[in-house]
Amino acid sequence: MNVLCIDDDPITLMLCKKVIEKVNFALNIFTSNNGEEALDFFNSLNQNNEFEKIDVVFLDLNMPIMNGWEFLDEYIKNGYEKIFLKTKFVVLSSTIDPKDINKSKTYDIVIDFISKPITKELLENLKAKLN
Repeated sequence: MNVLCIDDDPITLMLCKKVIEKVNFALNIFTSNNGEEALDFFNSLNQNNEFEKIDVVFLDLNMPIMNGWEFLDEYIKNGYEKIFLKTKFVVLSSTIDPKDINKSKTYDIVIDFISKPITKELLENLKAKLN
């Protein structure tokens, strides 16, 4: 499994990578610092015909340049949900606002909403959902 973590906080990205490695959740872990950088990443995957490259994306909501919602909207506007068919999204956020949780459910590609920080237990539950 390959994972992309999108977050503007370097400590969160480091923690995410460490926990994912510790529980052998993924073979490869890629990172982006904001939604725009992540869109560039998907653009390059698309150009290289690497449609199966990313299985799970952990997406922060509150980021500068392009936040998580803007990223999801652009991802869909670009038609990527029809190109990267096996890529699923997990919102990983420090917010516990019910509006955000409900909004995440309006996106078919978002399979879960998890509060930071990511933990071994959360990853094990997620792995069960993905299988």
